[in-house]
Amino acid sequence: MAGILDVPKPRINCSMLSQHISRPVCFVGRVEKVHPTGKTFTVCDGEGKTATVELNEPLEEELSGVVEVIGMVSNKGAIMATTYNMLREDKGIPFDLELYNEALKVIHDFPQHYPFEVAASG
Repeated sequence: MAGILDVPKPRINCSMLSQHISRPVCFVGRVEKVHPTGKTFTVCDGEGKTATVELNEPLEEELSGVVEVIGMVSNKGAIMATTYNMLREDKGIPFDLELYNEALKVIHDFPQHYPFEVAASG
């Protein structure tokens, strides 16, 4: 069975979480709050809605700014993170989450042009 990092993952926002229960996803949001244990944090998407991200291991670094999380959506609607990447906002150019959210809407409104369920060839 292919690992979560090896399969296509739809990019989603908070309003799409319930449609992706038990499926791998990619979520981009701004870190709002990190739990003192370092095992969970909340992220805000481009619509201003909040999602919870749960980690297997506590964070070993300070987490802030915009992050891309890859993981599975739990039955509770939380994202069980496999991995995450902080998106650096270098050169004073902030990541525009609202514009990113608009791009997500286009991708999901026109799935024939942006396929995620790619058949494995082999």
